[in-house]
Amino acid sequence: MKILIVQQRYGIGDMVIFLPYIQAISKKFNSPVSLLAKETSKAKDILEDDSSIDEIIILDKNKDGLSGFFKLKKELKKRNFDKVFIFNSSLRYNLIARFAGIKSIYQYPLFRSKDNIVHSAKNFIEDKIHQVVSTEPNLKIKNKDKNFDKNFKHICLGISASGPTKRWAIDNYIKLCKELAEKNKCKFYLAGGLNDAELINRFKNSFHNKNCISFEKLSIKETLPIIKNCNCYIGNDTGFMHLAVALGIKSLALFMDSPVKAYGKYSSRIKVVEPKGENNTTTHNTLGKDKISFEEVLSKANEILS
Repeated sequence: MKILIVQQRYGIGDMVIFLPYIQAISKKFNSPVSLLAKETSKAKDILEDDSSIDEIIILDKNKDGLSGFFKLKKELKKRNFDKVFIFNSSLRYNLIARFAGIKSIYQYPLFRSKDNIVHSAKNFIEDKIHQVVSTEPNLKIKNKDKNFDKNFKHICLGISASGPTKRWAIDNYIKLCKELAEKNKCKFYLAGGLNDAELINRFKNSFHNKNCISFEKLSIKETLPIIKNCNCYIGNDTGFMHLAVALGIKSLALFMDSPVKAYGKYSSRIKVVEPKGENNTTTHNTLGKDKISFEEVLSKANEILS
């Protein structure tokens, strides 16, 4: 049985959210699956050690447009897939699957308007495989660094974000971590990339460098065993937050300009902080980074570390 799964969303968080359903399909049909995903999802880094994945096909720009339609069709046809599960309502992927000769095509209803990413995926797969699927992600990795000093609290700090409206001010994180360090011996793992160098340096300059480790020059794959051994994640709603959750780490996530109902409620490991006046209501237009209560973040951070 050769099975293809189409998950064309851009983000790491999206990839994590779909992981339980990908694994459920593999388990149902007792076969590893192939995954069609965008490079930005970092699927190759994230899922390398997952035995439910047979192959990851990258959905790059060469597969866009009319010429890309036929390139992708050709690439899929030569693999002779028996089934495809399409996690979107696009006619494009439906037609590509048909032209590629895939007999059994399962997909969201065509042209459906957007809804909650978690609910739509869960309802779709449970209907197709006739099994209840937990929304809790389980990311499997082989390389687990066990040399962490247990005298410290190891905190993965999510200072990065996909845009400035989703990022709590770095001065707030510096103040927060100084408060936490007064009660605990802490090491901070700065979850950000090269574009976050200025923020990372500002944070490091406020602490002893030996207690600050930056992810800026690491691949996503290299960060996974580090995150796995942290006591918790504290930070913005980022891909790193979702990775932490999938690795079994308790996470305190700040939602200020993204939909908390979709990205903050699928796992019991996530505690959320929203801007004052919001109650499970943040969206992409909330613009509430200046209304996040420092006292609430500090209180929940101490709670999650206790």
